[in-house]
Amino acid sequence: MAPSAGLIRSHLERLVGGMTALRHDGRFDEPNLDGSAGDYISFNSWEWPQGVGLYGIVRLWMHTQDPALRSIVEDWYSRQIEQGLPPLNVNTTAPMLALSLLWRETRDPRWEKPLAAWADEVVSHLPRTPEAGFQHDVSDRINDDELWDDTLFMVALFLASYGQAAGKPELVVEAQRQFLVHARYLADPHSGLWFHGWTFAGRHNFARALWARGNAWITVGILDLIELGGIDEPVRSYLLGVLTTQIEALLNVQAPSGAWRTLLDDASSYEEMSATAGFGYGLLKAARLGLGPRGCGEAGLRALGAVLSNIDDDGVLGNVSYGTRMGHDLQFYRDIPIQPTGYGQALAILCLTEGVIHYEAEKEGRAA
Repeated sequence: MAPSAGLIRSHLERLVGGMTALRHDGRFDEPNLDGSAGDYISFNSWEWPQGVGLYGIVRLWMHTQDPALRSIVEDWYSRQIEQGLPPLNVNTTAPMLALSLLWRETRDPRWEKPLAAWADEVVSHLPRTPEAGFQHDVSDRINDDELWDDTLFMVALFLASYGQAAGKPELVVEAQRQFLVHARYLADPHSGLWFHGWTFAGRHNFARALWARGNAWITVGILDLIELGGIDEPVRSYLLGVLTTQIEALLNVQAPSGAWRTLLDDASSYEEMSATAGFGYGLLKAARLGLGPRGCGEAGLRALGAVLSNIDDDGVLGNVSYGTRMGHDLQFYRDIPIQPTGYGQALAILCLTEGVIHYEAEKEGRAA
C-alpha cells in the first residue's frame, strides 16, 4: 500500500527535528588542516553535511512556507556568520547553496555580502585541476589534481543558484563548465553510471567505484542545476541526456526493497539510505517534470517507501554511510561505517517533500 501524504508529512516533521538534534559523540576524530576539530555530525558546524542539511530544510520551507523552518535556517546562518566563517574549500562552500536559495526567495539584505564575497572567492581562489575543474580540496585534506562527484553539488549548484538570482551570468557559465568537465572524466560510458573520482596525476578513476551517494549527487545535481540556474542550450540537452542514461542504469540495479546498494553494481555491498533518498527525489522529480525515462516515477515511489521504512521514532534516518573519502579499492566502500548525518536527513527530506508534491498532483488530477 502506498504511503499517504499525511504519513509523509509527519515523517518530514520528525526528520527536521532529528537533524537539528544531531550531536558529535566523539566517534569520529577528524581534525582539520588548520588544527581545529572537524565536526561532520552535529548541526552546529559550518561543513558540508550541515550545508546539505540546510538545503533540505530550505527546499521544504519553499514548499510549505512554514515560518518555523525559516527561523531554523535564519538563526543558524546568523550564528555562524557572527562567529566567523571557516576557510574556503569545496566542502565549506556547501552551506552557501541553501543560503542562496533563502536569499533568492526573501532578498534579505543580511545575506548579500557573504554570498557575493564567497562566490568571488570560489571563482578566483579555489584550486583548479587541468581543464579548469575545481580540485576537490576539503577541510582536512588537499586532493591534488582530483575531480570528485561531490564537487558539483557542493560548489557548482551554489554558483548557478546565486549567479542566476544575482544577475551574474558568468557564475552560471562557470557552473555549467564544471558539470561538463566532471562529466567528461567521471561519467562511465559503459554502465551509464558515474565513477566516484578521477586523478589527472595518474589519469585513472581510482577503484572505478560506481558509488551510490556520488551518483545521487549527480541525479539531484543535474535536475536542480537545470531548475535553478537558467542553463543554456545545448548544455541543458547534453546534461539531460547524461541524466537519462544514468537513470536507465539505476532502474536496472534497484534492489527489491526499493533501495540501492552503496556500490551500485555489487550485490554484496549494503543497502544505503542517503543515496536511496537522493535517487528517490531525483526520479520522482524527473517524472513530474517529464524529464525521466519510462518507469522512473514508479522506481522513485519504491525508493520513497524504502526511506520511510528506515526513519526511526526520533526522526533519524538509519543505514546512512558516513562521509566517504576516495577509495583505492572496492572493499573500502563496503567497509564505510553507518552513521546518522545531516546529509542523510536532508536527502530524506528532499525525497519526502517530492513525495508530497507527487501525491498533491495526483489528488488534483483526480479532482479534475
